[in-house]
Amino acid sequence: MADRDPEGLVRRLRDVVGPAGVVTDPGAQASYTRDWLGKWQGRVPVVVRPGNTQETAAVVRLCREAHTPIVPQGGNTGMSGGATPDASGAQVIVSTTRLQQVRAVDPVNNTMTVEAGVVLAQAQDAARGAGRFFPLSLGAEGSCTVGGNLATNAGGIAVLRYGNMRDLVLGLEVVLPDGRIWNGLRGLRKDNTGYDLRGLFVGSEGTLGIITAAVLKLFPQAAARATAWVGAASLEALLALLQQARARCGERLVAFEMMTDAALQLVLRHVADTRAPVAGAPPFHALVELADTEPSGLADALEQVLAGAMDAGLVGEAVIAASQSQAQALWKLREGISQAQVRAGPVVKHDIALPITVLPAFCGEAQAAVARTGLDTQVINFGHLGDGNLHYNVLLPAGLPPDAVKDATARLNRAVHDLVVRHTGSISAEHGVGQLRRDELRHYKSPVEMDLMLAIKRALDPNLIMNPGKLL
Repeated sequence: MADRDPEGLVRRLRDVVGPAGVVTDPGAQASYTRDWLGKWQGRVPVVVRPGNTQETAAVVRLCREAHTPIVPQGGNTGMSGGATPDASGAQVIVSTTRLQQVRAVDPVNNTMTVEAGVVLAQAQDAARGAGRFFPLSLGAEGSCTVGGNLATNAGGIAVLRYGNMRDLVLGLEVVLPDGRIWNGLRGLRKDNTGYDLRGLFVGSEGTLGIITAAVLKLFPQAAARATAWVGAASLEALLALLQQARARCGERLVAFEMMTDAALQLVLRHVADTRAPVAGAPPFHALVELADTEPSGLADALEQVLAGAMDAGLVGEAVIAASQSQAQALWKLREGISQAQVRAGPVVKHDIALPITVLPAFCGEAQAAVARTGLDTQVINFGHLGDGNLHYNVLLPAGLPPDAVKDATARLNRAVHDLVVRHTGSISAEHGVGQLRRDELRHYKSPVEMDLMLAIKRALDPNLIMNPGKLL
């Protein structure tokens, strides 16, 4: 901590947020100072939990005056270490988890104003209670928060239809690095009055300020869903199926998830109460879901798409869920991949985005590039095929020593990321840069882009106190 009187700063912070708003016991801090994957462990003198926006602003002003770096944190479910402090003990965590109010739900304007600490599942429930639908959906929705979703520009399984978090927010309230509050909580879909400040803060990973509230877009609730699992011989066949589904179903197509058979077999081995949905072992699988406000005809539409794909030789076998429980069983296979990987051994994760057109070529070249490293690996390739976001992960042997894992990670990152950039893709699609991909970002971003981002950072945070060591 840069403050020469750290105990004095903690005392002043306690005066602002009250005794319930500070956590100083190291044991009680454990869930804040370590990321949920267990990759990063930090140390702080205090975790501050302000109870409202004004307290958040006061906390930031005190830290700025004390030259103390701030690590903003939501639900601490990130995949890239973006909310974990370093080990210096010089930083302070500012947690938004007490900012839990749903301030307003406007079903006529199709908007909802919520604070940053509202858990994603609670935001979904609030929308549902007003007869509306908030579409962001991901595995950690029971514990991740809206503020963290905004800070990382979260994606998830419905991006194909609704877009990622940047597409789902209309306005923001942000505490700036100097302690001022920007109130941009406007539920407008058209506003041509200057720079897009909202878009600047979404995805900034807490490096430009602390998001304290947001106006989110709402949508009509779906009256019906139809879910299918299909097996195919090639990725090209699945892409052709995707195009047919889009052409026939339009915006009713909400999800098109892909996994290789290696990914499916991993789930079947390591996740309880799962079974293969189709016979045999086709090399590729897809989970397809339609949703509509019209309750009838959806299953027929999906059946027609699949029948056409079978007639064209694109799909070998397919099954359409006959009930909600069957649909949930299919989704459990897709959502169980991350859990299965953890149980199988160390994994080098690549959260990448590519133009859909180049996905088959990329996957073939990446498989060869991984093989050329000479490492003992297994590729676990899955992701959101409909929006081009692959989780191109590489399993390493269980029990591999940490130094060997570190060396393998560096070699595999270079092999995969070089190909991603060559195919005009992104090395971080939905998990953020954090500290995991910070060096990779510097390696691949053009000097012009880096200069622009650094100029914005210096303009808004000249003292460089907001989430140092992350993103930039």
